[in-house]
Amino acid sequence: MIRNLLAASVVAVLGSVAFGADLKSGPQAGDKVPGPFHPLNINGESAGKKACLYCKAGDSPTVAIFARNLEAANLTKLIAVVEEATAKNAKAELNSFVVFCSGDEKLEAKLKDAADKAKLKNVVLSIESAEGPEKYNISKDAEITVIVYKERVVSANMSFEKGKMTEKDVEKVLAEIAKVVK
Repeated sequence: MIRNLLAASVVAVLGSVAFGADLKSGPQAGDKVPGPFHPLNINGESAGKKACLYCKAGDSPTVAIFARNLEAANLTKLIAVVEEATAKNAKAELNSFVVFCSGDEKLEAKLKDAADKAKLKNVVLSIESAEGPEKYNISKDAEITVIVYKERVVSANMSFEKGKMTEKDVEKVLAEIAKVVK
């Protein structure tokens, strides 16, 4: 009996480790995108105003990135790749935005500078509360959450803990974008 209890405990611990390895943040593939929210837009047509990026995108293919800080591993590369993909897929009306979930009061100035330096014309940078948009369930453990959707249904969700997003992951995002702009 003790052996069975010990074996059950080991299975339970190992099972929870394997299960915990998958970080869930935001709506998952097959889910409807939760709806409107109004972050402060840093660049783009609504720069300096709180405007709904979900509303602007409508049913068009969209890449929504939720990030905790600008210095996140490979985030700058991801933004550059998404900027280029959005420009290339203008006919498909691809939309893209990055929502920084942060309470950092200096973030607005940093993002304005980053948008200028990167010459962003397609990717909108914005700021939301540290919790992220209500109903989106952005995990506090996710440094970056990428949601790719079309017709307001999620086709891909990739979430990364601090320092975990690699250049290969950036390529995977690009592959997911290609699927929604067909």
